Amino acid sequence: MRLETFAYSKQGGWTAQPFPGADSEQTLVIVFGASGFLDDPQPIHDLLAAYPNSRVMGCSTAGEIYETHISDDSLSVAVVQFEHTRVASASTKVSSAQDSYRAGEFIANQLAAPDLAAVFVLSTGTNINGSELVRALNDRLQGDVAVTGGLAGDGDRFHRTWVLDNRELGENCVAAVGLYGERVRVGHGSKGGWDVFGPQRLVTRSEGNVLYELDGKPALDLYKEYLGDLASGLPSSALLFPLALSEDREDTKNIVRTILSVDEEANSLIFAGDIPAGYYAQLMKANFDRLINAAGEVAQMAAAAELPGGAVLSLAISCVGRRLVLGERTEEELEATLEVLPEGVKQIGFYSYGEISPYSNGTCDLHNQTMTLTTLQEI
Repeated sequence: MRLETFAYSKQGGWTAQPFPGADSEQTLVIVFGASGFLDDPQPIHDLLAAYPNSRVMGCSTAGEIYETHISDDSLSVAVVQFEHTRVASASTKVSSAQDSYRAGEFIANQLAAPDLAAVFVLSTGTNINGSELVRALNDRLQGDVAVTGGLAGDGDRFHRTWVLDNRELGENCVAAVGLYGERVRVGHGSKGGWDVFGPQRLVTRSEGNVLYELDGKPALDLYKEYLGDLASGLPSSALLFPLALSEDREDTKNIVRTILSVDEEANSLIFAGDIPAGYYAQLMKANFDRLINAAGEVAQMAAAAELPGGAVLSLAISCVGRRLVLGERTEEELEATLEVLPEGVKQIGFYSYGEISPYSNGTCDLHNQTMTLTTLQEI
C-alpha cells in the first residue's frame, strides 16, 4: 500500500506539487475541507483532475485535521493506493431526515459483497438522522463489516455542508467507499471523556431525532434553564452541554447526542440522532483532561488491529463540540492520538457533527462529542 498525505491553504497553496502520481482503480483519495469550497471549488477540481481513475470521497468540516494541526479554510488530503484491495464507491441524495434510512439501505445494497471488509461513510451534516442512517447500514450489512465515518460540518454555523457525490460537491448527499478482500486491515475506536451532571430525566415524548418532553415538561424550556445566559447562543451553545442517553438508570453504556437545531414554536430540540422515548437523558459537561486522555485511549483501540511494518493511515473524526470546549488545547487531543499510534502513521481528519463507529467491536453506532479513529493498513 502506498500512502501520501498533503494539504492546501489559500495562502500557501498545495504542500505537494505536483500531486503524487498514484492514480489507479485501486486508489482511494480522501479530502476534508471547509464549507466555503462550495463557493470556490477550484482547488478540489484540480485534485479530482489529477486522479481521474481513483475513487474520491470527502466532506466539509468544522476544522480540518492534518497530522497534529487544525486549520480552517483549508484542505487535508490522503492518497491511498492499494495493491491487493478492491475499492468501490456509492452515493445518494437525501431531501430530508426522513430519507436517512433509505439512504443507508441504498449505500449498503450498492456496496454489499461476500468479500466486503469495511465501509467508510460520509454524510451531510444537516437534514439527516444519523441514527437511522446507521441503523440501515447495520440492518443490511449484519454487523459483519467494519463501518466507520462521520457527518459533515460547517463550523459552528449549522447552515450548509457538502459531501463529494460522483466527484461533485453536493449539499444533501451521503457517500461511502467499500474496501474488499482479506489483505486490508481496519482498526477503529471511539470515546468521549465527558462528565454527566444533574438528574436523569425520562424521555416522555419524542419522534425520531426530535425531543419534545423530558419528565413531561417541554424539553427546550428545561434545556434553557440549564444553559442560563448561554441559551441566547442556541444551537451552537448546546455543543457545550450534550445529552447522555441510556436505556435504564443503571445502564453504563451511554450514547451521546448533540443538538443540531431548536424549534421555538414546538418547544423542541432536534438532535443528530434518535432520542428514543422511554430512555433516560442526563446533561454532560467538559472535563478537559478526560477529553484529551480519551483521545489517547481511542488510539489504543484503533492500534490493536495494526501489524508491524507497512504504511498506516489514521482518519481522525472528532466532534465540533470538543473543539469549542477545548479551545486552544484542541490540538492536544490530536497529539495524544499520534503519541499512542505506531511511529510513522500518517493522519488526516476533520471536526464533525457526528461520528460513526463501533464502541470497540460489533455493529456501528452514531456518536456525538467523541474522538473516533479509523486506521487503514494493507498486508
